[in-house]
Amino acid sequence: MTKLYAAVDPHHGRTEYRDRKRWWWLLSVVFPLLPFVGMAAHAASGLQIALGLPLVISYGIMPLLDYLIGEDQNNPPEAVVPHLEEDRYYRWLTWATVPLHFVALIGCAWWVGTHSLSWWAILMFAYVAGTDSGLGINTGHELGHKHNRIEQWLARLVLAVPAYGHFTVEHGRGHHRWVSTPEDHASSRMGESIYRFALRELPGGIRRAWQLEKERLAKEHKSVWSVHNTMLQSYAVTAVLQLGLIFAFGWVMLPFLAVHNVVAWWQLTSANYVEHYGLLRDRLANGKYEAPKPHHSWNTNHLVTNLATFHLQRHSDHHAYPSRRYQSLRHFEQLPQLPSGYFGMFPLAYVPPLWFKVMDRRLLALSHVRGDLDRVNVDPRCREQIYARYSAIT
Repeated sequence: MTKLYAAVDPHHGRTEYRDRKRWWWLLSVVFPLLPFVGMAAHAASGLQIALGLPLVISYGIMPLLDYLIGEDQNNPPEAVVPHLEEDRYYRWLTWATVPLHFVALIGCAWWVGTHSLSWWAILMFAYVAGTDSGLGINTGHELGHKHNRIEQWLARLVLAVPAYGHFTVEHGRGHHRWVSTPEDHASSRMGESIYRFALRELPGGIRRAWQLEKERLAKEHKSVWSVHNTMLQSYAVTAVLQLGLIFAFGWVMLPFLAVHNVVAWWQLTSANYVEHYGLLRDRLANGKYEAPKPHHSWNTNHLVTNLATFHLQRHSDHHAYPSRRYQSLRHFEQLPQLPSGYFGMFPLAYVPPLWFKVMDRRLLALSHVRGDLDRVNVDPRCREQIYARYSAIT
């Protein structure tokens, strides 16, 4: 039965709300187990190509379902949000997802280590495992924004699976501060391809995370090379996990884990690329940037992929109110809206000419931009070309 939330709103009287997606959020919990579908298909058919079935589901079936089922613009009433966020069911779902990411990677490694697979099948299944562990970064993203010891530790644990232990530091104290500004390496610029963006974003995130953690520990008179470094805590779990897999299943794990890790990182890069493309915060009279607002992130309400990613795609509300839990994130009118969910947008981003054709027009048509390139985060390396074809784009 769907739980009823009720509260007394001083302006509107008694407010009642039922989260009709309550049980559908379980999709976010079980989705990390998708590689087992590929294993089952391989076992049933004997065809190694069947190991790639999870990619067909993620990048074929999921976008199709988003298109057919459409968007969900339902918001919980603000009067019941405190009760909704106190409901432990929702946080237990994120907690339960953490061990499943370990199960998924260990299961993939076991399949590779105990079956005679061709080199291309190993690399393909490593790609499948990497896309799956990219979801682990999403789970760590939800947990890492919560200010309690349990969820902070769970975030470090799940980020150990894709070897991305610096993410919580970089994302919370770096990206959220500088989002949608030219200074942020995790905010993509108009005219910048995802491949050029990756060369900025991946090393930039590591450098900034280490600097931020070094500064935090220095204030506490502690060394960055100590057990107090939260990134090293996560990396230590990564070392135990991945060295254990090499010991258990042999040297075939080296290329498998290398591809797995890089693809998992690429998944985060893909998300960062589509979430803030070309959006720019205004500078105030004092030279500082305005506070992040909902229109500084691209949003999408496509139901199926939101249910599979703990509402990650309601990114506009998340950046305006980062501690708000996933079940409470809202849709706003007049937001920058992506034409598809992330599983549809990622492949589009991988073909830059198509991405620019779709997104540049959409960017310049935004109500707060209205064709003004001075209100856009433009890649300085192609600023002249962007301005030269401005009239053609608009």
